[in-house]
Amino acid sequence: MAKLVIVGSSGMSDPTRASIPFHIAANGAAPSGVEVAVILAGDATGLLGSGVAEGVRGVGIPPLADLLAKCRSAGIPVYV
Repeated sequence: MAKLVIVGSSGMSDPTRASIPFHIAANGAAPSGVEVAVILAGDATGLLGSGVAEGVRGVGIPPLADLLAKCRSAGIPVYV
């Protein structure tokens, strides 16, 4: 099985870029059978604060709260 680690470092100031690692993991890699994990660094660590994800909505991708829920249900680990 292929393995993928996605590193995100963008926070709330760039909601599209901040959401992309979760979008790739939940809607691309995991459904394709790729073992995937997301690592957050820098500004991205703030995305997991209480209530933060609900306010992050990128352009052309699902809201971050939905992506996080999908990652959770797929068992995708998120490391900070």
